[in-house]
Amino acid sequence: MAFTPRTPRVVAARRLQRRRDRDATGRFLAEGPQAVREALARPGVVTELFGTPTALDRHPELAAAAAHADVPVSEVTDDGLAALAETVAPQGLVAVCRHLDVSLEQALSGAPRLVAVLAEIRDPGNAGTVLRTADAAGAGAVIFAGDAVDPYNGKCVRASAGSLFHVDVVRAPDPVTVVDALRAAGLSIFATTGYGDSDLDDMTDYGRLVGPTAWLFGSEAHGLPEELTAAADARVRVPLYGRAESLNLAAAAAVCLYASARAQR
Repeated sequence: MAFTPRTPRVVAARRLQRRRDRDATGRFLAEGPQAVREALARPGVVTELFGTPTALDRHPELAAAAAHADVPVSEVTDDGLAALAETVAPQGLVAVCRHLDVSLEQALSGAPRLVAVLAEIRDPGNAGTVLRTADAAGAGAVIFAGDAVDPYNGKCVRASAGSLFHVDVVRAPDPVTVVDALRAAGLSIFATTGYGDSDLDDMTDYGRLVGPTAWLFGSEAHGLPEELTAAADARVRVPLYGRAESLNLAAAAAVCLYASARAQR
């Protein structure tokens, strides 16, 4: 019999929509076939898969992959799935996943050549989009520093479009300590700011993006904390050729990360 919103396992999984329950259990929800597919590709991450009969029939390869990994596959009614999903039109699949984050030391042990630091970014949609862009640009790690959004927030997970499962995710309480560790690991530290004294085009032309690089991104509302811009090796602005006052965070991050990706290749 398919689970309903009142089935204890559905009730328990639904609690993971709250951060305190995610932190307490070390679990989070990944919604939709794309996220479920990427989660299942990492052994040991998925602990249970919920799906409506229609969705499980539509994606038999995901149900088979879960079963092959000894992951319980639980049928749920449409109402049961709606209770677990946070989107208006859910796609019928929700996976319960273990937290993925690693320590800063572990992330740097792999000698990443490109790192994105989300310093006190609170908007989950922006954070997830930057994570997705960092993955696409070949970054090895994304660091959620300071009072940043929970990377396992449902909106952040969805905005990452599966990239959450591809890169090293780090949560670090002190952004300044992060900068010190990145520099000690041999990365150049570039802070993004609309008032930077270095132009991104000049940085590219003069070869300053060729080496291992960490980009610091701050919130749209407040920008980077002053101590971080001061600690960076350069304060970089994205040139604006039209009449727009600025770029939003996700767009600016994409421009900067891809400038580094191209220079490094």
